[in-house]
Amino acid sequence: MATLKPPQLGKKKDIRTVGCSYQCVFFIVFTLLMMVGINARLAYLQILEGHKFKERAQANRIRTILKQPERGNIFDRKGKLLATTRYPRSVYLWPMAHTKRSWSVVGPRLSQILDIPQQEIEKKLEQAGPNSTSLVRIARDLNEAQVTGLKEYESELSGMEIHTEAVRYYPHGKELAHVLGYTRELTPEQLKEKKKQGYRLGDVIGQMGVEKAYEQLLRGEWGGQQVEVDSKGRPIRVLGEKQAKAGNDIHLTIDLDVQKAAEKALTLRKGAIVALDPNNGAVLAIVSHPVFEPNIFSKQKLTQKDWQDLQSKDHPLVNRALSAFPPASTFKIVTTTAGLESGKFSPSTVLQTFGSLTVGGVTFGEWNHAGFGPLGFAGAIAMSSDTFFYQIGRGVGGPTLIEWTRKYGFGQKTGIEFADEESKGNVPDEAWKQRVWKIPWTVGDTINMSIGQGALQVTPLQAAIMFSVPANGGYRVQPHLLKDNEQAKSWRSSLNMKPSTIKVLREGLRQVVTDGTGKRLSVPTIPPAAGKSGTAEAGVGRPNHTWFGAYAPADKPEIVVVAFGENSGEHGGSLCGPMVLQVLEEYFHKQYPGKYKKPEPEESQAKTKNSGTRTGD
Repeated sequence: MATLKPPQLGKKKDIRTVGCSYQCVFFIVFTLLMMVGINARLAYLQILEGHKFKERAQANRIRTILKQPERGNIFDRKGKLLATTRYPRSVYLWPMAHTKRSWSVVGPRLSQILDIPQQEIEKKLEQAGPNSTSLVRIARDLNEAQVTGLKEYESELSGMEIHTEAVRYYPHGKELAHVLGYTRELTPEQLKEKKKQGYRLGDVIGQMGVEKAYEQLLRGEWGGQQVEVDSKGRPIRVLGEKQAKAGNDIHLTIDLDVQKAAEKALTLRKGAIVALDPNNGAVLAIVSHPVFEPNIFSKQKLTQKDWQDLQSKDHPLVNRALSAFPPASTFKIVTTTAGLESGKFSPSTVLQTFGSLTVGGVTFGEWNHAGFGPLGFAGAIAMSSDTFFYQIGRGVGGPTLIEWTRKYGFGQKTGIEFADEESKGNVPDEAWKQRVWKIPWTVGDTINMSIGQGALQVTPLQAAIMFSVPANGGYRVQPHLLKDNEQAKSWRSSLNMKPSTIKVLREGLRQVVTDGTGKRLSVPTIPPAAGKSGTAEAGVGRPNHTWFGAYAPADKPEIVVVAFGENSGEHGGSLCGPMVLQVLEEYFHKQYPGKYKKPEPEESQAKTKNSGTRTGD
């Protein structure tokens, strides 16, 4: 019989638990996760963020001293200098300067010497960023007093350096302002847009005119030195150097003598003069008034007077040679072309002219209020008869007249390099009138358009192209400013006009000078010329706009000149004709010395100009 064993008193129970539960698994997983986390952090810091930390480390011992490239020079067609470079002194700071303890001394001192708010200096440094290894320009074009002040306090201006730099300079000042434009430091918005193209904070860029159009040719490439510095920022050795590459020089089609003559001739407060080679569209001169001084943009800061001048109500920055206005009677060139090319009128057509013409219940007047009796095309151009061209416009109809208006290049940009500044003008048609006025096109609109009035708008440059068509035998030219060796045919396209149409246009434009509204150009100081005047209504209570365009020699034209006066009053022939004459005289006296009689003294010439010559439009 089994007996129960009594419990063994005094024996200890086994209480060991390590390894008998999930604790070992937990510690193993925890250790692995910690190792993975540490390795991931190391990988992130070394691989993903390594470049940034490397730059920060290098920023403490490596500095880049940039060297700005010289901008390319600009010359006229004969090699005369139009834009170049001067070398003023500028002050620079290292980007981290304002984060150092010494900034409490440096900042106020620089602000005092340079007359620049301290906040403005700090803003430039912040834009560059504290890790930037390039110097930041704080002020440019320092005067002697500023340089002396900076040198005097040099010991306490840590991180400050003075260097010479290349700054744009226009030796002829205002005379070429609207052609060359100007350069100016990039705005913050422009910097964001241009960073991908290699532009940096403080870079200057062409903002207008040729400077903007040919920025990529003119700008050049930055160079500089990479130097190692000690803990105090002092250079130890040069690590590498890249020479700055100057921008390309360019030669323009502009003729400086013609440009200066046009600038001198344009005495109007507001207006423009354009001169072209009618055979290939090369621009010889572009002048617009009012004008501005392009050299002021090389200043660090514009004065209050500078800003007031630039922002005046006359808008001097606007290039009026590229702005649109009603062309008035100069447009009769196009109306003549439409009439003859349509086949509805022949070169021998003669029409009776009247004191006025009533169409659709509306009366359209003749400019002399009497008419000129029966006229052919050439005589009508010479006398600038409105009622003659009303009949031509009504005869060909709106669509045909509009078609030829577009063929001449109106209603579209010319292709000149100033695309951002150029207006395409306006050629009204049925769709335009319905969209703008919500009413259909009428015969009255065609009649208005036939004499260059109504909603038709053209630029002086487009008008010069129009005059080039009869001058060169029926080709529309593309105006351009960069000189090259291409033949004329590369810059023009044929309008496929009948030889008889060209003949009529040339005869009429020549008669304008011999017998009509342009007699002021019938002088021995230039070769025989041909031209056309225009006087445009500018709205109730506002003075008229005035025009005159001409080319010479009449038989083999070399130059077209168009003068325009905005709200100038008077008449195109009497006001703008003499301006065109002055430009033509300058051109032909320089081109053919001694061949033509010299202009009379100003007083005698003034008497001649006021000696009873007819002053129609």
